[in-house]
Amino acid sequence: MKWITRERPKIDRIACPWLIKRFIDPDAQIIFVPDAQVRPLAETLQAIPFDIPGVEFTHYENQCTFDYFLKKYDLKDPALHIMAPIIRGADLDDHSVASQSAGLWAIAAGMAFLIRDDQELLEKAMIIYDSLYSWATYLPQAKHVQNPTEHVLLQIYRTYLSQKTAKTTKVPGWTSELRNLIQNHIDTNLNLSLKTVSENLDLNPTYLSREFSRYFDDLSFGEYIRKARIEKATQLLESSTNSLAEIAYLTGFSDQSHFTRIFRQHTGKSPSEFRKSLAKRKSDSKG
Repeated sequence: MKWITRERPKIDRIACPWLIKRFIDPDAQIIFVPDAQVRPLAETLQAIPFDIPGVEFTHYENQCTFDYFLKKYDLKDPALHIMAPIIRGADLDDHSVASQSAGLWAIAAGMAFLIRDDQELLEKAMIIYDSLYSWATYLPQAKHVQNPTEHVLLQIYRTYLSQKTAKTTKVPGWTSELRNLIQNHIDTNLNLSLKTVSENLDLNPTYLSREFSRYFDDLSFGEYIRKARIEKATQLLESSTNSLAEIAYLTGFSDQSHFTRIFRQHTGKSPSEFRKSLAKRKSDSKG
């Protein structure tokens, strides 16, 4: 059995091969290739693609590919279902799902940084998931702290943290990185696609597309980019003497006509009308 996915794995693309080799097909061959080559090589090599958008073995709603493997192969082992939310929380960068997710993410990121060969990375990471499986099988209720006094203090601290967390909404770490990435592209007049962003952040495109609006003004990725371009255009109309065609170019629109149409949709005025009303306000204020 051959399985193929994107190169440079960290969480799901390591956890799923571990699951395949340990519970589905011990002789399975796992192939890592650049994103654009997954589909064509899957057909050429007669391999099953996984953890990419638009294939059977992928993310569904708030579930990651590891969850789908458990469902598809009807794997009932309780330890695997203890592991699943840990893997999901690490893969989706939502460490509120399971307290162990943050640790798994840190270990996976460190290993991926340290080991550049994907097959070597998979081989070394198998022991990580074997260890996680052993913990989930035999030790999920075990406590590291044995001293009763320390245990009471930890319980008080956890209660304090849970009350504090309940008052705030957890925002994934990738959101601030993404804001900077979008701003940099807007400032340098470069086109920015969801695929490019996903690769830069090492996030699944399906997950990013689904989660984006939760943290970016309830807008889709495309809507948010257009809004950012309009905001930059507004600044240029207010503070520069650039022509409308130049502003259209500087803000990433295909031409002045496209710029005018989108600007009117967002502001109710064409760029020239906006600039004229701005000049009139300045003139009135001087008078």
